Amino acid sequence: MRFSLAETMCDPSQYVPLAIAAEEAGFHAYTLPDSIAYPEVSSSKYPYTSDGSREFLEDKPFVDPFCLAAALGQVTKRLRFHTFVVKLPIRHPVLVAKQAASVARLTNDRFSLGVGLSPWPEDYRLCGVPWEGRGRRMDEMIAIVRGLLGGGYFEFHGEHFDVERIKMCPTPLKDVPILIGGHSEAALRRAALVGDGWMHAGGDDTEMGKMVRRILDVRTEQGLGNDGYEIHVISLDAYSPDGIRRLGDAGVTDVIVGFRNAYEPDRTRLEKKIAAIRRYGEAVIAKA
Repeated sequence: MRFSLAETMCDPSQYVPLAIAAEEAGFHAYTLPDSIAYPEVSSSKYPYTSDGSREFLEDKPFVDPFCLAAALGQVTKRLRFHTFVVKLPIRHPVLVAKQAASVARLTNDRFSLGVGLSPWPEDYRLCGVPWEGRGRRMDEMIAIVRGLLGGGYFEFHGEHFDVERIKMCPTPLKDVPILIGGHSEAALRRAALVGDGWMHAGGDDTEMGKMVRRILDVRTEQGLGNDGYEIHVISLDAYSPDGIRRLGDAGVTDVIVGFRNAYEPDRTRLEKKIAAIRRYGEAVIAKA
């Protein structure tokens, strides 16, 4: 089992000491969320709160995850960085590929690109891209990003994107895993068929277990092996060695853990956060 820290939407000055503490405690990765702006007026609902409210996000500091991963890579040696998740369809895939390749090289290939669909039409309006067809665009974008990260000349001619024959430099020395988020049937199938892994956004453990089984069943049906395939989940079972073993038996490869309620204002002192990271390392990571 591998362990990822989720301590974000906090004072940006805390990131460097938190990353250092996570690496020292035995964490494998740091997950970095993505949000470009908060609308003053919106009727959109957040899919991962019980009432659909997203007011908890207002005035939360979101540092661009590509910038943050590159910065934290300079103060760590082993810790990986996973975007959790970049809202891919609101961006252009060539620029995303350039950012991902740059971060991968600056972190010595300690970067995974987690991607998903933004649930909010406002993000699409702000970036001047259509809400309609976002899933099909995302499929093409994943193919373009993967092709450009592979090195050498690459071209793509699809329904939504037409990329002339180009290459980028530098490109990663190792493959950048593309992890796909989302809980819908379409997202689970996309993760199973074209992703290197799946990222769970939280919720009921029973439902999470069903989604893990669905992904693994789709891969089995399609003759895809599960060796090296990544399943990243948020679960209460992640907070004890016994729970970690249960998750491993269910096919989970990575757990995402945090030590405060991200839906509330962050009033936790940095010292308390670091202490929680260290306790978890001693109580769970060292015994897993």
